[in-house]
Amino acid sequence: MVPSAGTPLERHDSAQDLELDEIVFRASRNEDNGGSSQAKVPDGRTHGTAAVVVPTHKHADANSDDVGEPYLPSNEREPLISPAPVTVASEAQRDGPDGKESEKEPIKPSEDIEPAETACAIILQAFGPLFFAGFGQVGAGLILDRIQHWHVFDEIPELFTLVTSLVGLKGNLEMTLASRLSTLANLGKFDNSKERFNHLFCNVCLVEAQATFLSFLAAIVAMSLRWVTNGEFLWQNAWVLAASSLSTGCSAALILAIMMILVILASRSLRINPDNVATPLAASFGDLVTMTILAQMSTFFLQVHPKQLWVCPTAVALFLLLTPVWLVNVYSNATTKSTLTEGLNAIVCAMLISSSSGYILGYSIRKFEGIAVYQPVINGLGGNLVAVQASRMSTYLHKHCKPKVLPDYATDRICWKPWHVLFGNHPHSVSARALLIFTAPGHLTCLLLIYLMGAGHTSTSFQFVCAYLTAAFLQGILLLYACHLVVHWMWQVGTDPDNASIPYLTALGDFLGTSLLALSFLILYSLGDHDKDVGD
Repeated sequence: MVPSAGTPLERHDSAQDLELDEIVFRASRNEDNGGSSQAKVPDGRTHGTAAVVVPTHKHADANSDDVGEPYLPSNEREPLISPAPVTVASEAQRDGPDGKESEKEPIKPSEDIEPAETACAIILQAFGPLFFAGFGQVGAGLILDRIQHWHVFDEIPELFTLVTSLVGLKGNLEMTLASRLSTLANLGKFDNSKERFNHLFCNVCLVEAQATFLSFLAAIVAMSLRWVTNGEFLWQNAWVLAASSLSTGCSAALILAIMMILVILASRSLRINPDNVATPLAASFGDLVTMTILAQMSTFFLQVHPKQLWVCPTAVALFLLLTPVWLVNVYSNATTKSTLTEGLNAIVCAMLISSSSGYILGYSIRKFEGIAVYQPVINGLGGNLVAVQASRMSTYLHKHCKPKVLPDYATDRICWKPWHVLFGNHPHSVSARALLIFTAPGHLTCLLLIYLMGAGHTSTSFQFVCAYLTAAFLQGILLLYACHLVVHWMWQVGTDPDNASIPYLTALGDFLGTSLLALSFLILYSLGDHDKDVGD
């Protein structure tokens, strides 16, 4: 019931009802004075034809003619709603210059704004995947130590070169895939089932196209190195190598892509940030799956090819003919279309950077045989840490910044000081410290596992552990610093960090890890340990 003019409002059980009646009361008074505009109540509905009004803290007597000052009892004079000001807009004010109602972008509700993660939350979420990734690195080393004695590796020595190339390339492909999907999930692109399927399917096609090209390129590089160093080119080995590389790359890409999709969807359903778990799992699964498939497929093709010469060429042709199918689907999605060129360039450049670390490793192994078992561990764990940080930073930039526009904390500087990256007042310092803290327990666990399994040629003395951990900490600090610079620089120049940052950073991690580990062995050697197996 609408109260008549000049009568006090009745008491109500809730402030919302009281506010509604006040608006209705003013609507009735405004109608009496010739008003014609509608009044909006707090829940967005309209009532009557009065202008929008705001409860006031003044009061008037019951007979007051002031339309804007209704009478309220003394105990009802408290603010009816939040004291935030609301502007009363007239018809001319509400309408734009052309007479049409102006449109404003809706303000996101406060519950849509995700609170910043604490260091404890980051460590708890990333703890399991990073430890599991460490076990994966150790397991990959053990598998390689076993399959190196297989007949196929004796017949085709180029497979050792192919192992290094495929493991590095597959790790980059899967970690960039995990980073892209994590960003899409955090941006809400997977909330709609149709949109989710389109993004997932096109990203799988993208990975297959990249894997086909890079696997074929890796086989060509391996055979070229054989031809340059030994001056011979064996077509039988070339066909086996190409078929093994393509079948390994494409099948491993499909298996790992499905794994990453399941991990990210499960993370979202469990309300876990996929940036913290997807990239380490991608790295750990990638090495194990790639080495296992390569050993099996190369053995199969080596046994079949002398008897049936058509098998290897047919397999190569089949994988190459599928490439246009992948590309058609890739170009149907705007995100994967731009990723195809950006990501491919980065991965090829990363392969060239990794070649330098391979040269350092080859020199170090000739001088210190014990370095071989630790090189995959220090490189793998360092790469996992920086991949998590790069994925988190990329997601933040996608959610809070426009392309080529840096956030407020990064607009006043180009180069950052290393300690500011770890302890500065910006959103990424907490995660950087949390990941760096993980360095010691992660590497110590891997060292303990290697010691208990009796793997490698080096005993873990106290001096060796100290030198190894020092190298690991330096690698982690330098990688986190480089990550901060590279991700922001790529965003500023218009390159998506999800596509390009991780290959460069993991390749840099391989170079730093191998170099610092070799330097540690040299220092221990200069301090008096002249045995080749430094640490005994």
